Amino acid sequence: MTRHVAVLMGGWSAEREVSLVSGAAISRGLRESGYQVSTIDVQRDVGVLLTRLYPRPDAVVNALHGRYGEDGCVQGLLDILQVPYTHSGLLASALAMDKPMAKRLFANAGIPVAEHEIVRREDVMAGDVMPRPYVIKPLNEGSSVGVHIVREGDNDEPFRDPAWPYGDRVMVEPFIQGKELTVAVMGDRALGVTEITTNRGFYDYDAKYADGGSIHLVPAPLGKAAYEEIMRLALLAHQTLGCRGITRADFRGDEESVYLLEINTQPGMTPTSLVPELAAHAGISFPEMCAWMVENATCD
Repeated sequence: MTRHVAVLMGGWSAEREVSLVSGAAISRGLRESGYQVSTIDVQRDVGVLLTRLYPRPDAVVNALHGRYGEDGCVQGLLDILQVPYTHSGLLASALAMDKPMAKRLFANAGIPVAEHEIVRREDVMAGDVMPRPYVIKPLNEGSSVGVHIVREGDNDEPFRDPAWPYGDRVMVEPFIQGKELTVAVMGDRALGVTEITTNRGFYDYDAKYADGGSIHLVPAPLGKAAYEEIMRLALLAHQTLGCRGITRADFRGDEESVYLLEINTQPGMTPTSLVPELAAHAGISFPEMCAWMVENATCD
């Protein structure tokens, strides 16, 4: 039986604060389930992390969000150490974080995705790269970090900021009208569909994590056929990338057609997060979900 669990949290990505909240919630859930828990605020020093991982824990919960924690980097280190860890492995994590590559694989598997273009930051600054409204996304960020919707009449130009930290190329795709929908997948099972409503225009970073930033309708008010199809697509996306553990798939659309936006291999576990809500809807308590993650931890 797994007894000693180390929870990796924090990190130095744009999602550090959310990771700290997720890690603290998971730590509480594991302690309620009877585990011995050590928390590690991961810094940009691999030597320190290696020191903190000795004596070696029975398993690691990877509660890091964003680059370096969610893109295969930490997963590779844990593979080398042969310490079992939660969530997806190196390859699936890297593929999910690389939005253009993930979309190519989803499309090949028959999952509907929006058409997109990869353009230079200079092209965006020079004028519209496609008819409005359209969405601009960093190529490898999570939690809607850096996402910007360009609508009719907008005049703001976020990419003129010299401090823009997300690289010289971005992904541009049409803005998809309709509902914001999300599905949690746990192992080989889709737990349910949530519809998200927000007065912020779309489910951005603040809508995800600020109190009152969004309203979650669980289960989503959809017809039976549409509901089951979205769950099927979420599980297929999980399997297409070779994910394991828990993932969350985000969609936009309506009863007639939905498009997969992305799959999150390490979804938030904060008090406002979607996955714990969907697990509870499926009859799985938060401590039970945390224990399931640990008991299913593995290496590549």
